[in-house]
Amino acid sequence: MEFILQALKGKNHWWRTLIITVLFIGTMGSSYFLAKDLSAEDIQRMMSPTGIKNVDLILQLLQFGFLLGLFFALFYLLHRRSIITLTTARPKIDFKRFFFVTFLVIILQTVFFVITYWIDSSHIAWNFDSMKFFILLVICVLLLPIQIGFEEYFFRGYLMQQIGVKTKSVWVSLIISSVFFGLAHSANPEVAEIGFKLMVFYIGTGLFLAVITLLDDGLELPLGFHFANNLMSAILVTSDFAVLQTDAMFVYTGEADSESMFSEAVISMLVTYPIFLYILSKKYNWNWSKLLRP
Repeated sequence: MEFILQALKGKNHWWRTLIITVLFIGTMGSSYFLAKDLSAEDIQRMMSPTGIKNVDLILQLLQFGFLLGLFFALFYLLHRRSIITLTTARPKIDFKRFFFVTFLVIILQTVFFVITYWIDSSHIAWNFDSMKFFILLVICVLLLPIQIGFEEYFFRGYLMQQIGVKTKSVWVSLIISSVFFGLAHSANPEVAEIGFKLMVFYIGTGLFLAVITLLDDGLELPLGFHFANNLMSAILVTSDFAVLQTDAMFVYTGEADSESMFSEAVISMLVTYPIFLYILSKKYNWNWSKLLRP
């Protein structure tokens, strides 16, 4: 709860929160209404204006730079508090937490991929091009933190804190922020390909990240997890219907089967997220009773 109470260090008149929330929820919501009647192929064409994957990725990620900068500016002007209070309840940001979970995700996802590839590699083709991959890696390291930064600071930082202090409920803040996080991804081509039921995965992921934010009293772990997860999605395996079209090391060549893809996403979430929760809980000695508060 200490992380949520950081919101009390600034100005919290309801209209201040309303301006920021409506502005950014409205901006993300407009993407859904623009894409709701489009196919996955149509969405991909919109997201790939140049046809050069690395260039399109840069353009896609730079949009989040504008959103993050605008959000930070409005946050300071309206709430008059530091970014540190939006990041952590600790006196300063703990970068060791960020790097620990980043490398943990990279290692575990690599292990899971190797196991999957060993079991069945019939629809996974080698796609490695050293020059394109090196450029991709540089782009991801430099620009992915901007994209995940906006999402984490807005959903797990701002919305969780503001909803928490206004409703005085941990679970209301967890659930509402996670639902909004899931809906913000509703314009992704994967959703057009698999169906709106994929929101189960996105909302579940949002809830997982919200839980570790609350238990650890900061965004360092969610920022690291989210960065590493998106990094691996960009550099390891790509597909025609992935939101990040990249020159990854491997490419999925199978047909898009919405039912099996949905099942794999949910099963992956139900298997891997508890593993991460167990490891992080043991390392940082979390007090799980925080989740029992109203």
